Amino acid sequence: MQGHKILSIEEAAAVSADAKRAGKATVLAHGVFDLLHLGHVRHLEAAKREGDLLFVSITEDTFVNKGPGRPAFPAPMRAEMLASLEIIDFVLINNAATAEPVIKALKPSVYVKGREYADVGNDLSGKIVDEQKLVEEGGGHIVFTDDLVFSSSSLINRHLDVYHPELQEYLERLREKVSIDDIVRMTDAVAGYKVLLIGDAIIDEYQYVTSMGKSPKENMIATRFADREVFAGGVLAAANHVASFCARVEVLTCLGTENNYEDFIRAHLKSNVKLNAVYRDGAPTTRKCRFVDQNYLGKMFEVYFFEDGPLPDTRQNELNAIIEQRAAEFDLVIVTDFGHGLIAQSTIDTIEQKSRFLAVNAQSNSANHGYNLITRYKDVDYICIDAPEARLALSNKFHDIGDLIRDQLAPKLQCDKLIVTQGKEGCVTFDAKKGIITIPAFTKSVVDTVGAGDAFLSITSPLVASGAPMDLVGFAGNAAGAIKVGIVGHRQSIEKVALLKYMTRLLK
Repeated sequence: MQGHKILSIEEAAAVSADAKRAGKATVLAHGVFDLLHLGHVRHLEAAKREGDLLFVSITEDTFVNKGPGRPAFPAPMRAEMLASLEIIDFVLINNAATAEPVIKALKPSVYVKGREYADVGNDLSGKIVDEQKLVEEGGGHIVFTDDLVFSSSSLINRHLDVYHPELQEYLERLREKVSIDDIVRMTDAVAGYKVLLIGDAIIDEYQYVTSMGKSPKENMIATRFADREVFAGGVLAAANHVASFCARVEVLTCLGTENNYEDFIRAHLKSNVKLNAVYRDGAPTTRKCRFVDQNYLGKMFEVYFFEDGPLPDTRQNELNAIIEQRAAEFDLVIVTDFGHGLIAQSTIDTIEQKSRFLAVNAQSNSANHGYNLITRYKDVDYICIDAPEARLALSNKFHDIGDLIRDQLAPKLQCDKLIVTQGKEGCVTFDAKKGIITIPAFTKSVVDTVGAGDAFLSITSPLVASGAPMDLVGFAGNAAGAIKVGIVGHRQSIEKVALLKYMTRLLK
């Protein structure tokens, strides 16, 4: 065991400071080091030659965006493996997505990266520039090693069984025809888009509780309050997803005049998202409070605080007038219709008439089950719904979903491009010219499904509007969904860099 070589960041910072005071040069290398190979060893040997003490920091599991089944080895095992190398003096685990906290703490004399980072354009995250700046501010400099380069992701993907057979077969076929550059170009194509999202604003509240057992006098479980989180959900969360990919985003929604959370909402929208709201008098902004078992994140029950009747005529007319005046300004209009009274048939008609490109999800949920079908929409460019929503729209419970999409749903809706999501089964894409493609799910590990469908819609809609092939759109959507189900509530939105990294690792 090499436990004495594995330090906390604080301990490593103290050791580094003492060494520098003694006139020694400290060196820092950083990475995931998921599968240690000769390329890593050569890189670390070169790093050691740059100074007296070599510190190696690794990314903690939570922050590793390398695709399903990654990291293959948990952080303590990766740290122990590195600590067993004689050339490494100390190892530390970094609880962050970048090396910046470690650089700030250690102020290394030399920061060492592989030669693939020498060209800033090759760094999808763009963080190498920030890291170099921090190193230089601390009195150090950056060195790029030039030796053997292997990809841990490629080795793991191709030689370890980290994916189930169906996914492995799909990825092998995809790698033959798609490059990482294709994926980057696809996402870059929508960077300048101006996007309008119309839909229900929802405050998603999680009340975390622990069970105390059955009440002695009632047939119910008593719980003890532990914590509370509040998120900007619904169309607000969707807008934050889009905002990482498109330059300008605007939200058109309805807020209540009572408990309207407007200040909270504005504070939780990204800087390039503009809020435009009409107001429903005497009603709250829709809030969905879920009571969650703190230990396992299992949802126990849910309480809705909302008014889901039709908007008063004056407010509906106000909403419709804004759409009529503004919709044509946008490259893309995305509708997230939760069926909570915001979108009347007159609103749908106006949206369809005025939008240059229209993407829609009409959600079925416990408040509107059977009353908010996608068949309310007649002139849509792209539809993204889940399998139960598709089956409800066709009153068909059992037939193959691909056959239903091709033979019934697409003709009925007169829509040339659709995606039906299937949760753990992945998704099915449809293009009128190319037919049906089934894409397996990228992860079986689920923390929280709330908002996964909205993330899928948000990421894929601009891509479809840009003319991207539906098979690649489905690939991106599945990747976004896989990332989202690993996030509790809306603690984070889907970021472009994280999504590109995830897709890149899958293609290696």
